[in-house]
Amino acid sequence: MDQFICVAADANDKACKGAIPANYQGILFDEAQSGYLAGIVAGTISKSGKIGAVGGREDVPPVVAFIKGYENGAKSVKSNVQVFINYVGDFNAPDKGEASAKTMIGQGADVLFQVAGGTGVGVLRAACNAKVYGIGVDVDQWEGLPDLKGCIVTSAEKKLVNATRDAIKRFKDSGKQTGNFFNSATNEGVGVSPLRNLSPIPAGLEDKIKQATADMKSGKLKPIP
Repeated sequence: MDQFICVAADANDKACKGAIPANYQGILFDEAQSGYLAGIVAGTISKSGKIGAVGGREDVPPVVAFIKGYENGAKSVKSNVQVFINYVGDFNAPDKGEASAKTMIGQGADVLFQVAGGTGVGVLRAACNAKVYGIGVDVDQWEGLPDLKGCIVTSAEKKLVNATRDAIKRFKDSGKQTGNFFNSATNEGVGVSPLRNLSPIPAGLEDKIKQATADMKSGKLKPIP
């Protein structure tokens, strides 16, 4: 999972070091797409017109893709939305995440997206304490973090169950194989978790998510142009 495999173009390709096991599948995801959908949610539900995203490290491409997609998705529904972004440089520092989130909340952000692993727990904690909305990442964190479920409205998901199922099916159907296999809206490999803690759900929000998903699936919409 989240492991890119360097596959040699031919026998003379020196870019890849070492032989790749015949049964090694690299399972990758289009993080920008699920980030974009989370951004649609954030842009729609924000009352202040200010939202935030806290990332673990800026040198980790999937983290950046999540956040760029989020920013673009929010601006697709609210062009003048202000997006605060901070990379704290750590994936296992909840206190740093909480401090960063508190700063954004102090600046008026009323929706916070965490893309920071364990650090992100602090982001969601700050959101709940301030009674603003939180958005999780990778899995449905409303289910995974029961102590914080009161403010989590959705999560930008990598559909791990679907990706794992498909990898097993490839092995069943074709035997051992190697290479990179991408999961996106095209094969239901990414998305957002069910909407929660919104009463009522803003009119048209679910339709916006469905339409954006369909447009990404068809190739009409690129979350990062």
